[in-house]
Amino acid sequence: MMNFDLTKDYLSELKALIDNKDSKSVLSSIEDCHPADIAEILDQLDFENASILFELLEDEIAADVLVELEDDLREKLLKIHSPKEIAEEFVDNLDSDDAADIISELPENKKQEVLSHIEDQEHASDIVDLLNYDEDTAGGLMAKELIQVNSNWSVMRCVKEMRKQAEDLDFVYTIYVVDDNNMLLGTLSLKKLLLTDSKAVISEIMKEDIIKVDATLSQEEVAYTMNKYDLIVLPVVNDKGQLIGRITGDDVMDVMKEEAEKDYQMASGISEDVESSDSVWEITRARLPWLLIGMVGGLFGAKVIGIFDIEKNYEMAFFIPLIAAMGGNVGVQSAAIVVQSLASGTTSLGNISQRLIKELGVALVNGIICSTIILCSSYLLGYGFELSLTVSIALLSVIIFAALFGTFIPLTLNKYKIDPALATGPFITTVNDVLGLFIYFLTGQLILSI
Repeated sequence: MMNFDLTKDYLSELKALIDNKDSKSVLSSIEDCHPADIAEILDQLDFENASILFELLEDEIAADVLVELEDDLREKLLKIHSPKEIAEEFVDNLDSDDAADIISELPENKKQEVLSHIEDQEHASDIVDLLNYDEDTAGGLMAKELIQVNSNWSVMRCVKEMRKQAEDLDFVYTIYVVDDNNMLLGTLSLKKLLLTDSKAVISEIMKEDIIKVDATLSQEEVAYTMNKYDLIVLPVVNDKGQLIGRITGDDVMDVMKEEAEKDYQMASGISEDVESSDSVWEITRARLPWLLIGMVGGLFGAKVIGIFDIEKNYEMAFFIPLIAAMGGNVGVQSAAIVVQSLASGTTSLGNISQRLIKELGVALVNGIICSTIILCSSYLLGYGFELSLTVSIALLSVIIFAALFGTFIPLTLNKYKIDPALATGPFITTVNDVLGLFIYFLTGQLILSI
C-alpha cells in the first residue's frame, strides 16, 4: 500500500463521481486507500457526500474508518445509524478497546441498545468491562483480546490453545503466561516454544521478568512506561495481579498526540480542548480567560510605568518593548524545557535545586552576552552611557529572574497536580512582563534618579 496524497483534483473528481451516483467508480477510486486515508477524505467532504461514501464501504472497512474519523464527523455518522446497525456493522468488526471508545461517545440510552444487539456475548462482556474504566487510565486504553497460556500446560497443548485464541486477533504481539487463578506470571518466547520438546511444561521455558501496569494507572504514566522501556505492547493487571488486558503502541501514540495537542493549546492560552469546527461561543470561552489575564497584566504594567517619573529620561520608554520581550521569551524557554523534562520523567521535585542552579548558569551566560551587546549598541546609537548602563543591568537582571521564575513555576504547578504546560503560556509571559518592567524602572531610579 503506497502513501496517499489527498489533492484538490482528487477530491473534485471524487465529488463528481458521488454526485453522478457512480458507486462502482467511487469504490474503485479508494480501493487502495488505508482506513486512515479514507477517514481523511471523509473529513474533507461535506456531510452529505461523506455519508454517501461511508455507506458504500464494507462493514469491516467502515468500522476501521469510523475509529480514524474526527470526533464531530464520527458523532454525526453515528446519529444516522440505529443501535442495531452500530452493533452489527461497526462494533462486531472492532477490537474491544476501539468498540468501547465508539460506544462511550453515544448517549446513555443508545449505549444500552447497542450492547443488547451485540451477538457475541463474550465481546459484549469485554466492552462493558472496559466502559467501567475511566477513559484516561490504563483500563480505558487496553483491549481484552490477547493470547494467554497456563504455566502448567505442555508445549503441545499450548500450541493448540494458541491457535484457537489467535482466531480473534489481527496481530499476535506477546504470549502471556498465567496460573490457574489468571495471575500474570510472565511471557513466552515464540522461538523457545518452537524449539522446545512438545512434552515440556510452559513454566520451565517462560520468562518471568515482565513489565506490567495496573488498570487504574493514568494514561500519561502508561505512555511514559512504554516509551522508557521501548515496548510495543504492555500487559494490564487488576489490583490482584490478574491479567485483564493489553495496551499496544498505537493506543499510546494516540495518547501522546492528545497530550501534545493539549499542552500546545495550554501554552497558546487556550484553557479548554477545542477544535476548529467548534462553535464561536465554545472557542471564545476557551480563549477569553487568558486574554483577560493578559489585559489585566497590561494594566499592571501601565501602573508600574506610572509609579516612576520618566519625564526627565523619556528615552527609557524606547526600551520597554525590549525588556518585556526578553523577559517573556527567556521565561517561556526555561518553562518549556522543564515541562518537557516533566513529561519525559527526567525532572522531579527531587532535583529541583540542580535544575535551578543549571538554569541560573545558563541565564548568567545569556544575560552577560545580551547585556554587553545592548550596552555597546545603545551607547553607539547615542543614548548616553548612563541610560545604556541602566538598560544593560536591567536586562541582565530580568533574564536571570525570568529564567528562575520559568523553572520554578512549572515545578510548583506539577507538585500541586496542576498541568505544568500552563506555565509556558500567557501566564508566565504576563507575569514576566510586569515584573520585568518593575526591575527596569527600579534600576533606572537607582542610576538615573527617575
